[in-house]
Amino acid sequence: MAMNLQRLMQQMQGMGGDAAVDPDAPMADTAEQVYISSLALIKMLKHGRAGVPMEVMGLMLGEFIDDYTVRVVDVFSMPQSGNSVSVEAVDPVFQTKMLDMLKQSGRPEMVVGWYHSHPGFGCWFSGTDVNTQQSFEQLNPRAVGVVVDPIQSVKGKVVIDCFRLINPQTLMMGQEPRQTTSNIGHLQKPTITQLVHGLNRHYYSIAINYRKNELEEKMLLNLHKSKWSDGLKLETFDKHQSANESAIKSLKKLSESYNTLIQDEVKKTPEELVVQNVGKVDPKKRLEAEVDGILTDNILQCLGSMLDTVVF
Repeated sequence: MAMNLQRLMQQMQGMGGDAAVDPDAPMADTAEQVYISSLALIKMLKHGRAGVPMEVMGLMLGEFIDDYTVRVVDVFSMPQSGNSVSVEAVDPVFQTKMLDMLKQSGRPEMVVGWYHSHPGFGCWFSGTDVNTQQSFEQLNPRAVGVVVDPIQSVKGKVVIDCFRLINPQTLMMGQEPRQTTSNIGHLQKPTITQLVHGLNRHYYSIAINYRKNELEEKMLLNLHKSKWSDGLKLETFDKHQSANESAIKSLKKLSESYNTLIQDEVKKTPEELVVQNVGKVDPKKRLEAEVDGILTDNILQCLGSMLDTVVF
């Protein structure tokens, strides 16, 4: 049945004047990966978080290195019309103007696809997303669409996936959307929600990898780095006084707990003590940390006040 359908499709294409599709023609391989830079990933997450609970979208800049590699180096947002379940671009001229300005600022890469957010409901393509992806693939057949979930993403785990549409013509002819001969990369196991919304029927997933160059590594290391001047910043005196009061109350409670612990050490065996203190705060270690913290804060506050008095 599949062979008859394939022959029928070839005959129909022959009648239309097109060359018959070779069933053994090379297809896109599963070894294809999308390499997203750290800068692009941070920008996508920040843009997605800023738009919650609405969906947001933007374009991805980069280059197609070879048949197996798509590199994304930067992203930028676009004027859009969106709600909590769909998003669409509204200004087609903006993209051209933005690319011209980026070229002037030393960013000559081309558009390799688009991204949008799904705040809280996972990574998959809706009907609107499929239409948007279709328009990108008409410009470039290798264009990709990235979906990021800023709500489910937590520190150390970004909920993100990358998709490309399946050509319905090859599907009707019995061809797979891509060969399954490679084991490079790691495809995410599809969820039931993704399968319900057409994954592996209308679009397929592409493995995502992350790569950063030397400059990006320096930028990330300096992102939350403390400066020497941070030690000279003063808290307001009211806030500092209330912090000291709460710290002294905490020290009093910890001292009482430590005193109880010392008395128990005399009365009970080491085995009983171990069982009794499982899962409890060690008052001795906590007391040392609290004393160290309150001394450091007060010394810095005093030194900062003295310096500010002399300098200003």
